[in-house]
Parts: sequence; structure tokens; C-alpha cells
Amino acid sequence: MIDFSNRVALVTGAGRGLGFAYAMGLAERGATVIVQDSGTDTAGQGGDPTVAEAAAARILAAGGKAFAASGAIASREDCAALVGGIVVDHGRLDVLIHNAGWVGYQAIEALRPDFLDRMMGLGVETPLWLAQAAWPAMRRQGYGRILLTTSDRAIYPEHAQEGLVAYAAAKMATIGIVNILAREGREHGIAVNAISPVAKTRMWGVEGEADELRPDAVVPGALYLVAPVCDASGWVLRASNGQFVATRAVEAAEVAYPRDLAATSAGTVEDVAALWRRIAVDVKEARASVEDTV
Repeated sequence: MIDFSNRVALVTGAGRGLGFAYAMGLAERGATVIVQDSGTDTAGQGGDPTVAEAAAARILAAGGKAFAASGAIASREDCAALVGGIVVDHGRLDVLIHNAGWVGYQAIEALRPDFLDRMMGLGVETPLWLAQAAWPAMRRQGYGRILLTTSDRAIYPEHAQEGLVAYAAAKMATIGIVNILAREGREHGIAVNAISPVAKTRMWGVEGEADELRPDAVVPGALYLVAPVCDASGWVLRASNGQFVATRAVEAAEVAYPRDLAATSAGTVEDVAALWRRIAVDVKEARASVEDTV
């Protein structure tokens, strides 16, 4: 049985929805969970400390160990204070799940700097500052698990939606962060991954229990990626309706980067135009071609 006893976990945005499901799942398996939630509205604004407090109380009532943290995580100083306090109070930090986020729509012609700044702040800066703050403790321990959140809405053109340009920018940046931190953490026993979850929560306008796409159906994948038994790092786990698939970009074996891409050669723009159908390899077509040869 996968056990989190004697592990300390921080889950952001854990007052409701997916974050609460992660926190409860960790607590049920023995972790001490810090339930961080600033209690913002669906636009990522405002604050309500009772959201984190109520979530922690529910975990305690179920027999788990939980502490509420309702402070902001908007700045480097906020993140350092949160993580530093956890390490002082509990002596360690083993798991960091950055789940906090919001979905906002502004088409490119309407996009405003303040809107983009808020989206990139929570989606890019906050996970970096949290990881930076957690890194020394995890390095000293020789152990750490970090899980960030990305989205199929950013990764796959089929699932893109108009107006989500700022959201998609932040979620794609998450994958780059994971790639680098997975490499930096390798020698220190720190594994870093991303999860791309689909669940009906208040971000979907759903209140109460969902009839499908439930948050608890995502939890097994998230918990595995932060478990002691997991040594996978640098992956994106798609999770929906109790189904999971892990993916990451992998260079072809015959490529000698950066000078030889083992690809189609073209010396002029006319060559590129003439050869475009060969140059533009659709992932689905490539996968089908591989499957046909297996």
C-alpha cells in the first residue's frame, strides 16, 4: 500500500474541488497536509480565510492531519514565508502540489496587461517561487515531489478555446518549468511532474457533487506522482474520468541536435512551400505510422 505517513505536503488551492480532493487523498494515506487556499472567487480575486479553514476541518473530522493556510501566494515573499513556516513548524516538506488557478477569457484584441499579469503570476511565477522556497529543504532531505498543473486546453489544438490565450500561455510555460526542474532535481532525489486534469468543479460552474468527471477520479494519478514509490520525473499526466496517460516530448534517436534534425532539407522558401506536406508531420499520422509498423 502506498503510504504517506511522516510526510508533509503542501497543496495550493486546496479548499475546494481538485485541490481538496488531493489534500484529502494525501491525508487519508497518512500525510500531514497544509491546505493552502486564499479563498478567491472564480476570477482569482478577493479572499476568504474560512475556505481553507473549513477544508482543513473536514480533513480533521475524517481522521486526517491538516493545517489551514489562507495567506496569499502572489509574490516571492509570500511563497517563501509559507514554505519557510511549514519547514519550521514540521521540520520538513516532502510534497508540493500547485493546484491553485483560475480560468479567464480575453480574446487577443481585448487582452489587457493586468489580466495577463495576474494569469502569469499565479500560473508561472507562483510555482517557481514555491519550488525555489521548497528546494533547499528537499535537497537537504535528498527527497522531494513537486506536481504542477497544466491543461489540455493549451497542449492540444483540438481542445483550444477562443479567449484562453493568457491561460494557455501560463499552462504551456508549466511544461517548460517541469522539464528544467526535473533535470535540476535529478541528483537530489527531487521528482517534478505536471498533471493535466479534467474535472467538473466551480471553474466549470459546477457546485456540489459532479455527475461525471469527478475530482476524486483524478486523485490516484496525482498521488502516484508525489508518492515515495514514484521515480518518474519530467512527465505530463493527463487525467480524466479515472483514466490516465503520461506523455512527454522525446527527441528521435537519429537526431544530432542542433545541427542535424534528421528532417527534410530545404534551401529556399520555395523549397519549404513545395515540401510542406512532408515537413508538417501530424502527431496523429506519425503515431498511426508507428503503430502500422509494429
